[in-house]
Amino acid sequence: MAGLSVWFWNERFWLPHNVTWADLADPAPGVEYPKAGHLLSALPLAVGIFAVRILFERFIASPCAFLLHIHAASVHWRATPNPILEKVFTSITKCPDSRHLDGLSKQLDWDVRKVQRWFRHRRNQDKPSILTKFCESMWRLIFYLFMFTYGICFLWKCPWMWETQHCWYNYPYQVLTPGLYHYYVTELGFYWSLMFSQFTDIKRKDFPIMFIHHLATVSLISFSYANNMLRVGSLVMCVHDASDFLLEAAKLANYAKYQRLCDFLFVLFAVVFFITRLVIYPLWILNTTLFESWEIIGPYPSWWLFNSLLLVLQVLHVIWSYLIAGIAYKALVRGKVSKDDRSDVESSSEEEVDTNGTNDKGVKMVFYPKVENGTNGHAVTTITWPQQIRSSSSSSSSSW
Repeated sequence: MAGLSVWFWNERFWLPHNVTWADLADPAPGVEYPKAGHLLSALPLAVGIFAVRILFERFIASPCAFLLHIHAASVHWRATPNPILEKVFTSITKCPDSRHLDGLSKQLDWDVRKVQRWFRHRRNQDKPSILTKFCESMWRLIFYLFMFTYGICFLWKCPWMWETQHCWYNYPYQVLTPGLYHYYVTELGFYWSLMFSQFTDIKRKDFPIMFIHHLATVSLISFSYANNMLRVGSLVMCVHDASDFLLEAAKLANYAKYQRLCDFLFVLFAVVFFITRLVIYPLWILNTTLFESWEIIGPYPSWWLFNSLLLVLQVLHVIWSYLIAGIAYKALVRGKVSKDDRSDVESSSEEEVDTNGTNDKGVKMVFYPKVENGTNGHAVTTITWPQQIRSSSSSSSSSW
């Protein structure tokens, strides 16, 4: 373990030339530099944030939802108790293919459509209510708005907010201030809490993607803290927080059935997203990390890695912007943005679709025979939300 630790914390990877860990270990009295051990404080903070979230959703978000006449809807169609199908549903697949359907049809002496209907009703029993979605989005809205407000107020007084060259002057001998420490550790604690809560939150179709996203966010924040790139890191977090709360606000308006407000907030989110991720981020953040830092401190191994990750993030910004632009365009042209369709939600209609993609009324429908979290005969008729942008929170919506 000692050898692994020495290899991992190799000075020539983490620090500029002619700088050692010993140079940072004993600063002047009253001066503090970032240390990797500080990051451990984010773990108990994450537990605290998760506890606050539970209390917030129960005592604040839920009453607000009731005032807006949002209640936990009951499931209209429940699957008939069947131990054989329940075992298949819980142990094998929630969306059986044609081979499984044929086998179960013969085993139970049921029509294939009856088996399909059972699985659809059983999936709908587990779908989250609008109340649950509302409470989750309201918590994210409040936290993202709080962190963005804190970040703006803190950075407004910092010189590197206005002249990004200050991110690199006297690097890595840059003092860790209490405000910067609290900003970083709180953001890190929040994303650790998302790592924990995503196993109990609404299960969406992009769960694996968001798991990787949260893991990458935690890694990037921790990485920038360990090599004292906090100044530029704080700018990155603030830029990403600028749009996340608007997405959650649009979701709340959608759940409350204020469609025009939802459309307006989503288009506003799209505009802010484009400005922050496609203009400010590359022209302000990447310019200082790639060019100004090269002139002031010069490149070294962790510098290359840090900038590579930021460039990958920019590629993701372009992809997400393309998806968001398509949805925003439909919102403006058709006048409606639909709900967050990433949840495992299906129609409970008894209308069946045959293998030719036509329903009992002879209407042609969009048919997906094998879609994860979908079902045979599920008609897609809505404009869907994008995947949670969280850097992300949700965001990403995402901080990083």
